[in-house]
Amino acid sequence: MNRKINIVTLGCSKNLVDSEKLLKQIEEGGFTIMHNGDVNQAGTVIVNTCGFINDAKEESIDTILRFVKARQSGKIENLYVMGCLSERYMDALKAEIPEVDRYFGVHSIPEILEQVGLKYRKDLEVRRSITTPSHYAYLKVSEGCDRTCAFCAIPSIRGKYISRPLDEIVTEARILAGAGVRELILIAQDLSYYGLDLYRKQMLPGLVRKLLDIRELEWIRLHYLYPANFPEDLIPLIAGNPRICRYIDIPIQHISDRMLSIMRRSHGKDETISILNRLRGEIPGSVIRTTLIAGHPGETEEDYEELKQFVKDFRFDRLGVFAYSHEEGTHSYSNFTDDVPEDVKQSRVSELMEIQQEISAEHNRKYTGQEMRVLIDRREGDYFAGRTEFDSPEVDQEVLIPAEYNLKPGSFCRVLITHSTEFDLFASPVTEA
Repeated sequence: MNRKINIVTLGCSKNLVDSEKLLKQIEEGGFTIMHNGDVNQAGTVIVNTCGFINDAKEESIDTILRFVKARQSGKIENLYVMGCLSERYMDALKAEIPEVDRYFGVHSIPEILEQVGLKYRKDLEVRRSITTPSHYAYLKVSEGCDRTCAFCAIPSIRGKYISRPLDEIVTEARILAGAGVRELILIAQDLSYYGLDLYRKQMLPGLVRKLLDIRELEWIRLHYLYPANFPEDLIPLIAGNPRICRYIDIPIQHISDRMLSIMRRSHGKDETISILNRLRGEIPGSVIRTTLIAGHPGETEEDYEELKQFVKDFRFDRLGVFAYSHEEGTHSYSNFTDDVPEDVKQSRVSELMEIQQEISAEHNRKYTGQEMRVLIDRREGDYFAGRTEFDSPEVDQEVLIPAEYNLKPGSFCRVLITHSTEFDLFASPVTEA
């Protein structure tokens, strides 16, 4: 048997963490591991799929079929599929793509290990084979979600919200820091909820305080803070600790009360505006990122115009807009017709992003002439690409520094912003920091 295993990860950072935990178990079992390798680099391929929205499902299926073709031509020996798509559509996938040796769901690491001749090692639960650049890593604090948002399939795929014990998370964070991680990115479907199921109170502020004790962690970044019941203690904690990135990722999805009700969000317009204003007012210099959905069933032209005006008025620092995807197993799918035409959805997405492009250009122009602390991620062509505390990897803008300065990926440096575009900053180094 070829003892090389290639895990191919699709979808979100939560999926990536699952792959990293599986990679560690396999590596400790004596296999040679690789991540996102080519079709003929390993005897066994495990595809970790995403099944959240239609585009992600199509990418997952295309990837599976690519490896099916490689298996049929003898380039690989075994093909397994895991993750959200196979959890959600197990029977259909077995019927439509029987060439896959076996399908697994989202909580199947022990079964996958058994399939390749290994036993699950509980002593490795807090250890991972990091696939990101070694200076940053994602840390998943919970699994699943208890929210009942009408458009979201995550609870039906991943199950109910399950918080990880605080001490276990801190242990894993210490291991990551000891391995050279300097930026720790906390992720969950809903960070705001952390601890309510396990400790009967919101424990995110307490968790962050514990993580601040790990001195090697220079940046702690928080992803996906739900607007309703926002952890109050978190606001002064971020404001008073420079090692917590002043980066607030708070998906509001819409602003119309009517649409927020249809979407089954547990916050209305007034509450949303209140928390956004508090964050901007009480955390000086903070950057707020949000995501919006355009074209949800029932969204009228009036609802959309209200959303568009709010984007213009509030002027988010970072914004992502998605066209609604009608997903089986969701409340919206069962109770509404997908009544906004696709071309209208796409037109609304484009218009909102055009508005944001102008806002982003203006925000970035204000940085010209300022000194900023930047974490260098990599060299790419004629530039080193880095990020400020206001930018998360893969999703936000970068700071581009000419390669002539010969910087070191994984290091921090102070830079002077020389000019900007809508979605990037350009800089020259001042000193290392």
